[in-house]
Amino acid sequence: MHKILVVDDEKSTLSMFRLFLSAYGYTVLTAENGTEGLQLFEKEKPPIVITDIKMPGVDGIELLRRIKEMDEMTEVIMITGHGDMELALKALDLNATDFINKPIQKPALDSALKRAEYRLELAGEKEKNEIQLRTEKDVTVMDIQGNVTSRSESFLSEAFKKASAEGATQIVMRFNENCSINGTGIAILIQLLSNSQRNNLEVAITGLSDNFKKVFDMVGITKVARIFDNQEDAIKSFS
Repeated sequence: MHKILVVDDEKSTLSMFRLFLSAYGYTVLTAENGTEGLQLFEKEKPPIVITDIKMPGVDGIELLRRIKEMDEMTEVIMITGHGDMELALKALDLNATDFINKPIQKPALDSALKRAEYRLELAGEKEKNEIQLRTEKDVTVMDIQGNVTSRSESFLSEAFKKASAEGATQIVMRFNENCSINGTGIAILIQLLSNSQRNNLEVAITGLSDNFKKVFDMVGITKVARIFDNQEDAIKSFS
């Protein structure tokens, strides 16, 4: 398992993470503030970092920014409080992997770790950004396996063009459950879905984590595309 760095100014939170993550097989490094976290990161270079978003001094956003400057491939999971969605969106703009709310729930932590491991696995596998089209019950399903970032724009645009050229009027965008979407990816999706709506192309979305469902709702994507828990419900919605 990888090294993993946890940065939080609450000792009880660090103890909880140390217990959970050690049981998962990670080598756990901890820091009680952002400055100490940066020093540990520079020394140990862990591929995954979990950090509180609000800390005195160097906060989580600044820590994320500086880690990405040192190594853009590092996966950073943000710990947020209820009501911190604006900060969570800012973190996604800086290419954070995911965010988890306090109090930390094991399923949310598991999901975020799977997403981080998936992104590490995909690193350098350019073909994973490609998007596959298939037909289910006369509905075009767009399978998205990779992460949605600035590099995804050409793949997504080409997939929509191909679907339209083949006469599609209804599309299900099916995201891999471990897919992560950064701020640029969200902006690309908003533009493509808005264009699709103007062209009378119905789009439904499935496969998103609960966090990204919240994000999509907050940024207005749900106004142009409906979100469903599974592919079957998404396809039925067109009936």
